[in-house]
Amino acid sequence: MAKDQSQKAAVYADASKPLSDDEKANWHALIEKISAKSKDLMQLYAEQNRGTQSDTGTTVFMPWVVMDAFLKVSTKLMEHPDIVVQSGHKLMAQHSALSKKMLENSLRYDGENPLDAVITHSGDDKRFKHDQWQTHPYFNYVKQAYLLNSQWMQTLVDNVEGLDEKTAQKASFYTKQLLDALSPTNFPLTNPEVIHKTFETQGENLLQGLLNFMHDLEKGGGRLSIPKTNLSHYKVGENIASTAGKVVFQNDLIQLIHYTPITQDAFETPLLIIPPWINKFYVFDLNKNSFVKHALENGHQVFIISWINPDEAHSHKAFSDYMHEGALTALAQVKAICEVKQVNLVSYCLGSILTSCTLGYLAAKGQGEQIKSATLLATLVDFENPGELSVFIDDAQLSALEKRMAEKGYLDSKTMAESFNLLRANSLIWTSYINNYLLCKEFAPFDMLFWNSDSTRMPPDVHSFYLRNLYQENRFMQPGALTIDDEQIDLGQVKTPLFVLSTIDDHIAPWHCGYAACKAYGGPVKFVLAGSGHVAGVFNGPETNKYGYWIDDGKQSKTLSAQDWKDKANAHEGSWWPEWNEWMKKHMGKNVKPTTPGTHARIIEDAPGSYVMVSDIY
Repeated sequence: MAKDQSQKAAVYADASKPLSDDEKANWHALIEKISAKSKDLMQLYAEQNRGTQSDTGTTVFMPWVVMDAFLKVSTKLMEHPDIVVQSGHKLMAQHSALSKKMLENSLRYDGENPLDAVITHSGDDKRFKHDQWQTHPYFNYVKQAYLLNSQWMQTLVDNVEGLDEKTAQKASFYTKQLLDALSPTNFPLTNPEVIHKTFETQGENLLQGLLNFMHDLEKGGGRLSIPKTNLSHYKVGENIASTAGKVVFQNDLIQLIHYTPITQDAFETPLLIIPPWINKFYVFDLNKNSFVKHALENGHQVFIISWINPDEAHSHKAFSDYMHEGALTALAQVKAICEVKQVNLVSYCLGSILTSCTLGYLAAKGQGEQIKSATLLATLVDFENPGELSVFIDDAQLSALEKRMAEKGYLDSKTMAESFNLLRANSLIWTSYINNYLLCKEFAPFDMLFWNSDSTRMPPDVHSFYLRNLYQENRFMQPGALTIDDEQIDLGQVKTPLFVLSTIDDHIAPWHCGYAACKAYGGPVKFVLAGSGHVAGVFNGPETNKYGYWIDDGKQSKTLSAQDWKDKANAHEGSWWPEWNEWMKKHMGKNVKPTTPGTHARIIEDAPGSYVMVSDIY
């Protein structure tokens, strides 16, 4: 540590030296680029004001929603000023204790040992990992003052009485967004790592960061989209979504990919994967954790749907079209190609919602035997309490969003991505902001973040259907309340064996909402709870040996609450994939010679196909 301190001192000393000729030239070059980029952005702004650029108006953030929530909170607080006064006195006492502690810390500061604190940050909070947040009196004080103020404000807002549940949830959520934005880690003068970098580069990092900011703003047409990984590192079809296969069918909505078998024998019952259409299908075929490759290695005949990235030409498509032209059409094609009567399904996120609707639809028509088993990954079944995502869903916000979608003919790809990013703002927004605009770090390539950036558009009716019917009305949990093509969907009539996986830190599909499948479905359900979150916890192969999972014997899930199930479940280390392999043995059929792509279908093109190449990545 002492050596590190001496190195930092040397850096600060070097910063006072005059710039060399090369350094001056680099500075001047950066300033010229910033000046040129400023002119470009001013021109872009002028064009938008003339109405030549309309895309920037579509955003998840609706200021009037935030202002309404905060106005109602302020009104309730004014009705009880004694609560505000008492809370303020407590905060003042805490700051008084902090000031005293700062003086004591200054006297014992040695640059190495952690200083005393009156409040500590959570171990899950990665913002304050730099050692000077713990060892330097100034940064230690700034951090603690921020934590005290944040705790005070969040507690005050969360405990306001007399608010309706929706308003209270919005106020709490947007208070957290505000506090996250005001973190001292986000500002150059209060972030020790940024200060050190600024001295080290003599300010070049801030100039380059400003240029990066302007460049990203220009690429987004005035709408800032902060990069989260090195997008140039990956090329779809080469080092991601690269498993060999052929496109053997396509229509207006899907391409069907048949992967080339890699084992001499395969299981008779093929596997059809139904991915979500919010992002691309290759979350199942990542660079490091490819579920597709894992399934092929374990003897499955694997097919996957690649959804179109829709535009105005698809504005008439409805949710039922995604079921008929997507899931049911793919199912028919797979059965014909493999010459079988049954298929195993695997689906993820929104794809699992479509799968659930498809299972209910087939059950209502007496055709459920086509599906031998179904695996639902990170899905929502009970939408009664779907987590923070519900702050974006009420009549007023949905009506405004539907009006925007009607004008454009689709939901802009960035709108849904923004809402998901806000759910984990510190990790998905502010960390990238600091790295890209303050520290100017080189992004390490990360396949999950590349996939996460490759979001897609959505037809208006499709988006409205599941938001209004499921998020608003929770019709999955009401037998017969959800209707598709005059067929009443009753999950209780679905007898198909299910493997349901949720993840414990899922911010999009909270695990208790997935656990509800144990009681909602009429057939046998094996529920598994994996560690980590919505993506990393699902696509976590055996090679990484991370996170772990919980299971029970499958006989208690229908009678226990979610938390009671968790308390009784057995914890296991590593990936859940081998657990799925074991469960699937009962549903795979006999060993046969695998069907190769093109045997009973015309080959259209090589995987991953052309639909996946239509991208909105800047």
